[in-house]
Order: sequence, then structure tokens, then C-alpha cells
Amino acid sequence: VCYCLGVTEVDPTKAELLFERFISAERGEPPDIDLDFEHQRREEVIQYIYDKYGRDRAALTAVVITYRVKSAVRDTGKALGIDPMIVDAVAKAYHYWDGRTQLAARMAECGLDPQSVTAQQWIVLAERLMGFPRHLSQHPGGFVISRGPLCRLVPIENAAMAERSVVQWDKDDLDAVGLLKIDILALGMLSVIRRALEGVSQLRGEPFELQDIPPEDKETYDMISVADTIGTFQIESRAQMSMLPRMKPQEFYDLVIEVAIIRPGPIQGGMIHPYLRRRQKLEEVTYPSDDVRKALERTLGIPIFQEQVMQVAMLAAGFTAGEADELRRSMAAWRRRGGLGRFYDKIINGMTSRGYDRGFAEQIFNQIQGFAEYGFPESHAASFALLAYASCWLKRHEPEAFLVALLNSQPMGFYSPSVLVQDARRHGVTVLPVDATVSDWEARLESIGERRPAVRLGMNQLKGMHQESGWRIEEARAVRPFSSVADMARRADLNRHDLNSLAAGDALKSLAGHRRAALWEAAVSTPERGLLKEAQIHETATPQLPLLTEGQALVADYRTLGLTLGRHPVALLRNRLAGMRFSSSGHLRQQPDGRLVRACGIVTVRQRPGTSKGVIFLTLEDEEGQINLIVRPRIMERQRREVLASRLLGAYGSWQSQSGVQNLIVGRLVDLTPLLGELQTASRNFH
Repeated sequence: VCYCLGVTEVDPTKAELLFERFISAERGEPPDIDLDFEHQRREEVIQYIYDKYGRDRAALTAVVITYRVKSAVRDTGKALGIDPMIVDAVAKAYHYWDGRTQLAARMAECGLDPQSVTAQQWIVLAERLMGFPRHLSQHPGGFVISRGPLCRLVPIENAAMAERSVVQWDKDDLDAVGLLKIDILALGMLSVIRRALEGVSQLRGEPFELQDIPPEDKETYDMISVADTIGTFQIESRAQMSMLPRMKPQEFYDLVIEVAIIRPGPIQGGMIHPYLRRRQKLEEVTYPSDDVRKALERTLGIPIFQEQVMQVAMLAAGFTAGEADELRRSMAAWRRRGGLGRFYDKIINGMTSRGYDRGFAEQIFNQIQGFAEYGFPESHAASFALLAYASCWLKRHEPEAFLVALLNSQPMGFYSPSVLVQDARRHGVTVLPVDATVSDWEARLESIGERRPAVRLGMNQLKGMHQESGWRIEEARAVRPFSSVADMARRADLNRHDLNSLAAGDALKSLAGHRRAALWEAAVSTPERGLLKEAQIHETATPQLPLLTEGQALVADYRTLGLTLGRHPVALLRNRLAGMRFSSSGHLRQQPDGRLVRACGIVTVRQRPGTSKGVIFLTLEDEEGQINLIVRPRIMERQRREVLASRLLGAYGSWQSQSGVQNLIVGRLVDLTPLLGELQTASRNFH
């Protein structure tokens, strides 16, 4: 139905989707309905639903937010009258994996005496408060829609945001009483793809839509197979990028599996390595019966999708469609209720009575238990794989339009604009700076007289710049070019704050020269208000101000733009780092497996997946690319501050290079942040 309506581009005839995953006689209720929209247009969709059905018949679902450690620490600390700076320091020192028992250790890290009366009170109260309801929040997009007045079914209230109503019950309570809920969700990548397709249409002079992307493009799959996927959808994480060179996807269904296999369910069920061994023909593909073969043949005998677990239960253990759906619900995402024990006897007895070996039956049940954490539906995987392929095709064949779309869709994704720009430039994309005389509010494509266009950064990249001011600059510039900073300030009605943002971001270079001269011009060019607004501004001569050094310009770029188009910060430190025997990422990529190495770079990503058994993954960036670090728990315990607080990090360890996957197994870390001086960098931590 969704395919026929044009809601999805996934062709159901090309996948073996299980109908009972959505509707069954025993279920006796409508299917789950999840729709993904562009994240920047979600409010438009929400208001459409309110307008269509009325605020009296439609409301967003609520979510009961309970106290976690950080919120409990903050609120109890505040209640005890502890200095807010101390409360903030302790809360920031704590991380979600520390557990309740680590509060005293985090306090000690912050210089407090954990045995003091106040600290002990704080710990006891915080532990007691954990798990209690804290407040009622809005679900990201779950809608309840009723035939009659909704207030006759559930209590509703006005939300904090204007023109919104919220049901006062938690979403799980709505499921329990059988109320219909439709999830109106948002995907940033949908915004990116739509914008990128518009850019490609502009370049080609004709409409170019999602269905126009050529399927099964070899160059795209070659790029994916070497994990060159920064900025793409779903396959850009560290775990996915380490899987891609091993899996080497060569067709669309490979991507469907790739999207689904790096999930807690398959990981905890121990399915990844058996699947890879079979795919690489290191292990024979076997099936215990022809019935099970029907369910598992498309994934080489390894259950990867929710639907396959349901099929195995139906084909091998005699489950009805309704019972299989009940099993699926017990494996529902993120519930963590461990409600699979009651299925044990039925699965084991059902399989053994049909001639299956008890050991195989136990193995199947263990794999199903792995899915209890999070098993991914094949229908979702197919939809996500389509977007993953589209984003990779755009990155490979239209990198300029793809970068523009990524920059204009922020905040989203796994990587910061700085990382995205650095990656695009390494792929040959020309990126031009913000310039108030030519830049629009958003980034755009700009012809530079060559076959490929350039990417012109937009004024939205400037910190502190207001959108309305950017639009006024565009409108005034369309009438005639600006002759000076004062002319622009007067005609675009800019205030001192706007001018300072432009000058600090070096966006007035065309009108005023270098950054310091632009800041001077900004100071003397603010238009008068009121009666004197149209008065002639008498400019004074700009003094001869010294140019910024390369390092000073770099610091200013990061402070105002969050990125630089000059040399990478690590490039400026390379001679000093070479003296400390730190290798560049380019040199490391040539090293054999097992070699002792040293690496240094700016920390861009920190990750600690729930399935990593305490291992932390760090990503460093230097002038030649990225370096992946693996920090084992014993190193984390010994060097917690270096792992969590460093911005420029040096790593000593063993180089791992296997099947195209390269990592540095950390033996020791050193915080080199002081070498950055005043340079402020940001990283994406534990999201």
C-alpha cells in the first residue's frame, strides 16, 4: 500500500516480507504505523494533522521521564544547597555507564571528600531518587487520533509549545489499553537527500529525483566497500565502517543486511561472525531442514531480521501467526523486559517434536534471546538501505551537491560540519569561504568555470548571525552590489552584532580587506537609528592594522565558523609531533598488522556502544584523514581523564590491519591539548 501510494520507494516484490509482521487474525488491532519525514519539516506535518483532525481529536503522546543519575545528582545537590559549580562538575564527571556505585568515585575526582556528611547525604538521596518520575515530556512524534472527542478517552493538556496538545499518559500505557498511535518521526537524511537532489537538478538543468538514481552502481559499491562513508546514512558509524570492508556490499540486498546486522540483537545473538564466515566461504552454509531454509536462505542460514525469527518459530516450532507476533512483541525495541522465558518450552518442545536436534533448538532460542535487546525488522532495513544507497551515490557522483545539502541540514548526523568539509576537500571538492558580497544565508553551489562547481559556505555557518539579517543582505545585494561595509550596513539594516559576526568570520574580506580591518570597519559602520537612519555616514580612514598569523586565523576560524578552510590544525603542529615520533594517518595506513605505532589527532568522536563490553572507540582527525582508536576497559580505568577530556590526543599502541579494517589498539594515552593553545574544537560524544 505504501509503495503504491508513493510513500516509499522500496519495492515489496523484491523482498520477502512477512505479512504477519503487520497484521494477523489473532492480533485483532491495526498494524504499527511509523512514518519518517524530513526533520526540518516535522512541525509542518504535526500542524497538518492538528488542522485536519482538530485539536479535540488529535494529540501527541507523552513520555514519563524518570530520574537518571545526572538529573538526580543535579536536583538533590540543588536541594542540599551545594554550590552549583560543584554540582555541575560532579554531574559532568559522571557518565551513563558508571552505574550507581560510582558516584563517590566521581565526587573524589572533583576534589570532594566522599566520606563527608554532606557527600553521603547527597549520594543516598540521589540513589533513592533514581527511577522516580521527574516530569511529563512529549514523545518525538507519536499521535493519538480518535473518532470522537479525545478527552472522553484520555486526559489531554496543552503543551508548552504553541498549538500543540498532549495526552497525559505514557506511550506504553496507550499500547496497554489498545489506543491507535501513529508515529510521525523525522530523519535528517531525508532533508539531505531532498536538498541534494534539488542541487543535482540545478546542475543538470532538469528534474532529478530519487528514482532517477541509477541502481546497483559499481562505483558506489566500491566506495562503500572501503568504508568511505562519512556523512552518509546508517553506514557512517565506527561499527558499520569496520564491517563494510569485511562484508564488501555489491548489491542492494547486501546493504539491507548491513543496515540490520550491526544492531544489539544480532551482535548479542552471536550472528555476525558466522554470517561473515559463510559469506567469505570460510564455512559451509547448512540448514537443519527445508522448512528453516525457506526462512533463512536469503541470509545464509543466519537469522538477522525480526521476521526471520517469527518465520522460524512458525515453520520449525509450530507457532501460529498470532503467537509469532506475540514473540515479536516480546522482542520489541528497547523494552528490555526479558519476557522470552515463557516461550522457552514451546520453542524447544515444538522443534524437538518435529525432529530437530535439541542442541539446535537451544541455539535458536539463544539467538532469539539476542533479539530481545533489539531485533531489526527487514521492512525497516530495506527502507533504510535505500536511503543509505542514495546518500552514497550522491557522495560518490555529486559530492558538491551532497556537501551543500549536509551543511544546510545541520544539526544532524554523526559528524560535525568541520569533519564533513575536511572529508569533502580530501575528495577534491572545492569549498569557498563565507563572503557577504556573494554568499547566501545557506550554503550553495557556485560555478567556478570548471567542470565541477564549488561549494560556497553560507552565512548560516557564522556563529551569532541572525537569519533575518542574512536575508536582508541577500535582498539588498540583489538590487545592486555593495560598495563598502557602511553601504551594506545601511542598506541591509545591520546592527553592531551582525557586523561583528560577519567581520569575525572573515565574511567582509571583499569589502574591508583582512579580518582586523573588517572588525574596525564594523565598529565605525553601524547605521544610526531613528531620525538619523538615512543620514550620510562619514567614514574615517582605516588604520594600518597587522595581519593575523596563520595560527591566529585558524583560532578565529574555529571560534566563528567551527571549521577552517586553511591548513588543518594538526598540519601546523606536524613538525613538533614528528619530533615526538607521532605518525600521520596517511603513514599509518601503510603499516602492517601488529606494528607498534604512535598517532596524534583532534578528537572528533567518542563512542561506547552498549554491546562493546566497556570498550570505548575514539576517532582522531589529522591533516590526512582519520585514525580509529580502541580503548579497552583497563586503559579507560587508568586514563579516564585523557579519554574523556582531551581535545588533542596522542596514542601509543599496536596497529591492527585486517581485511581492510585498521585500528590502533591503545596501550597508553597522552593529553596534548595544551599544544592547541586557544584553539577550541568540539567532538560528538556518546550519542
